[in-house]
Amino acid sequence: MMGLKQIHLLGWLIISSIAYGQAPELSADSISYYRKALSRKPAIRVSAHRGNTGLAPENTLASFRIALQRQVDYIEIDVRTTKDGQLVILHDGNLNRTTNGTGPAAERTLADLKELSAGKGAGESFQAERIPTLAEVCQLVSDWNAHHRSQTNLYVDCKAVAAEPLVAMLTQYGLLNDAVFYGSDTFLQSLHKVAPKAKCMPSLRKSDELTAKIAALHPYAFDVNATELTKDLVDQLHMQGLRVFVDLLDEGNRPEYYQKAAQLGVDVIQTDHILNVYRTLARRATK
Repeated sequence: MMGLKQIHLLGWLIISSIAYGQAPELSADSISYYRKALSRKPAIRVSAHRGNTGLAPENTLASFRIALQRQVDYIEIDVRTTKDGQLVILHDGNLNRTTNGTGPAAERTLADLKELSAGKGAGESFQAERIPTLAEVCQLVSDWNAHHRSQTNLYVDCKAVAAEPLVAMLTQYGLLNDAVFYGSDTFLQSLHKVAPKAKCMPSLRKSDELTAKIAALHPYAFDVNATELTKDLVDQLHMQGLRVFVDLLDEGNRPEYYQKAAQLGVDVIQTDHILNVYRTLARRATK
């Protein structure tokens, strides 16, 4: 039997989904069913790309709250730095696409950015959403993990940030050790100097880059180009103790691609469509 807090949360999810132009897709019980099914075979984990669920604007606290309720393994966030040195979550360097502001975010202070709506094009109920700070996201995820069996980690896309303040913030909230860090090779080298045990994840766009990147970056994982994925490559990475992440976005957002990733032994699928991945992989796991 649901408590009052759970009823309010379920109601919020339903209202949010209707406001965003979609019917709610399934109940919390269904999420638990999918997650249990996925655990029956070698686990494949799911990352919510920019926190996307289709029910709230990307990279907002609203989207992250729903992603947590979906029990994702990772929430991917894009970190940038404001004019006054504050760390915020925003994919584009320019404000035009996702906010009612214009121009480069790096030329605004945090106070300036907090005046903007981060719900552009998402319906009236999301116009009060603001660009979140990294601290706000860390607090949200840390609180969730403290009170739930399902643990969610951060997948940090380091867009425009220095390693020192990023490491300090995640350390403060106890999220550093389980986070993965994606960024340029130059940034990941700087991160390794500040936090030698940080889980670095460089991109692997061509398989012939592999040896040099392992030597230079000491990675935890690789973000592998979907077109480069082969069983031999996945097995080679696993033999060296490395994880394999893959983005299945846009044209890759189809059940056959999810199935292929699972068959190849990919460790993490990043997606804008969490429930589509859950449904497809749960059916595979229960066969």
